Amino acid sequence: MADTPTSHMVHPFGNVPRQTPKQFLYSGNAQHHCDPYQSASDTHVVPQHHYTMKSHSPDAGSEEHETHKQYTLDSSAASGCSRHDSPSSQSIHTGSGSPLSHEDSHSGSTNGNGSPVSASCVTEDPTDLKQKLKDLEAVMLGTDSEIVDSLEISVANQLSLEPEKWVHMMSVPKGNLKELLIACARAVEHNNSFAIDLMIPELRKMVSVSGEPLERLGAYMVEGLVARLASSGNSIYKALKCKEPKSSDLLSYMHFLYEACPYFKFGYMSANGAIAEAVKGEDRIHIIDFQIAQGAQWISLLQALAARPGGPPFVRITGIDDSVSAYARGGGLELVGRRLSHIAGLYKVPFQFNAVAISGSEVEEGHLGIIPGEAIAVNFTLELHHIPDETVSTANHRDRILRLVKGLSPKVLTLVEQESNTNTAPFAQRFAETLDYYTAIFESIDLALPREDRERINMEQHCLAREIVNLVACEGEERVERHEVFGKWKARLMMAGFRPSPLSALVNATIKTLLQSYSPDYKLAERDGVLYLGWKNRPLVVSSAWH
Repeated sequence: MADTPTSHMVHPFGNVPRQTPKQFLYSGNAQHHCDPYQSASDTHVVPQHHYTMKSHSPDAGSEEHETHKQYTLDSSAASGCSRHDSPSSQSIHTGSGSPLSHEDSHSGSTNGNGSPVSASCVTEDPTDLKQKLKDLEAVMLGTDSEIVDSLEISVANQLSLEPEKWVHMMSVPKGNLKELLIACARAVEHNNSFAIDLMIPELRKMVSVSGEPLERLGAYMVEGLVARLASSGNSIYKALKCKEPKSSDLLSYMHFLYEACPYFKFGYMSANGAIAEAVKGEDRIHIIDFQIAQGAQWISLLQALAARPGGPPFVRITGIDDSVSAYARGGGLELVGRRLSHIAGLYKVPFQFNAVAISGSEVEEGHLGIIPGEAIAVNFTLELHHIPDETVSTANHRDRILRLVKGLSPKVLTLVEQESNTNTAPFAQRFAETLDYYTAIFESIDLALPREDRERINMEQHCLAREIVNLVACEGEERVERHEVFGKWKARLMMAGFRPSPLSALVNATIKTLLQSYSPDYKLAERDGVLYLGWKNRPLVVSSAWH
């Protein structure tokens, strides 16, 4: 999670000119659908009479040869991965158009000693022998032998084509990166090894971590596909942690993302506004934050509570976070507690921090230290989609946690989530949705940071690529990125007993002011008290409140 400066904060985002940002129209449809990508079939008919697949071996005869270039799909990011087994590790043996060749029925035949076999060994009349062979061919192949011969020639010609021509034959326009990515994902879904081996090298030529937005995103999508084939996605996901630079005067990669785009600020400000409204007038407040990360969200809220008429309330924050996030902080949750305690002291807010160093799916009520008389606020900012649901485990921790929270009778639950449908969608559909969603993210980053900027490359690699690889390469418990659209979150929350608590007009106005310092391509929409932040016409993040 992002980090923010800890001092000299009059307002967390500074003064910005007051303008009205452009709005995008977001339909009432609870399910967001990405564009239906279509791809022609990559099935090719090979006459089985004439082609047999043979593995390479030292004993292979001189007639066996490799008829297409070999590509190996290995993930450079993880060692010890199983190699993708594909037809590229085999050779195709081409036989004749019939069981015996017409022309070489005499001279091509040998006896066991290597000497030519005399025609008289079979029949006294060589002409009659040729006719008998033609009759035998007609019996075996039927009357359409000429058609089969024609197909053999056509397929043999196709097998000799370069990969570029194969791509063209598969009706994937050369140079169209988006369509080729979708076609490759479909080949992976259907385990079409031959098509995969042809498309991956083409894709590698078209992508670049310093290119245009789609080229940069494509680089990570391709690595995700290769990692999926090599079963190394989880290893890459663990390796691509957002680490704090060693030099204390450098900002973390997540902070670059925090400053470059308004997504985190939108989530923090909208959730804090809903919490401040819900606990107005309360003397003791207990905030339970699932995935607290570096605690940056609570700096501005502590400042706002300090300015309350009659003095600030007592604030207790329970920070939940698994141990792997220590990479982003450079230490455990005690660092977050010390930092927030320091800031609360600066603002003269009575404060206590409670660290719970476990994953959100492991939380039980006993971990939360509930004290009667405290006004409880529960926060899920870009975290609930990490908690596994019924499709991963019969325990269904996602719904279990929501029921547990409802049992605490909180004043408010705040939910900020990506507006994307990647949880239960089939692989090819999930791949297309991921491509569509992150294209918008990479386009928005492109306006803020130069393409050759080393920090931008590091930020995208460590903070976005790991999510993309996880979405594309992992399944089951290893796939922790499981986004749902707001309609599904709404259904889960209402089944747990929650009811909507519309965000106030003040929160909406504050977000509009925030967006004035960013590109007009960022769009804000409000529907039934729920706020959507999007890039152009693509909603990306949705914020809501519940009680």
